[in-house]
Amino acid sequence: MSTIKIAVVLSVFSVLAGGLSTGHALVYAQGASVSIVPNASTMGDKAYSPNPAEVKAGESVTWTNGDSQIHTATSGAVGAEDSGKVFDSGILSPKATFDFKFDQAGEYDYYCTLHPQMVGKVSVS
Repeated sequence: MSTIKIAVVLSVFSVLAGGLSTGHALVYAQGASVSIVPNASTMGDKAYSPNPAEVKAGESVTWTNGDSQIHTATSGAVGAEDSGKVFDSGILSPKATFDFKFDQAGEYDYYCTLHPQMVGKVSVS
């Protein structure tokens, strides 16, 4: 292997190792984590925490089902024509996660299709 190739490989490893040692390996965008709380089906607008979730355009929200029941995170409102058009997690089993990247600023309402009283909002600036 040539000296240049070795130098390039060592440089790449150095950058990766530096990122790993700080605990921020190759993380370019922040985001928000939303938990589906225990007993969420009875919690209304407290079923998703935090609510609203706040991110900047280009960042992602990760929903984690912390309940013992299955749930969804589906954009829109119950019965609305555009329900699920922006994002739809599908069925989230307990401990399952769903990520969605928000590219445009705005307010995004969402709900659980299985428990429509569970409602949340993502605010994107």
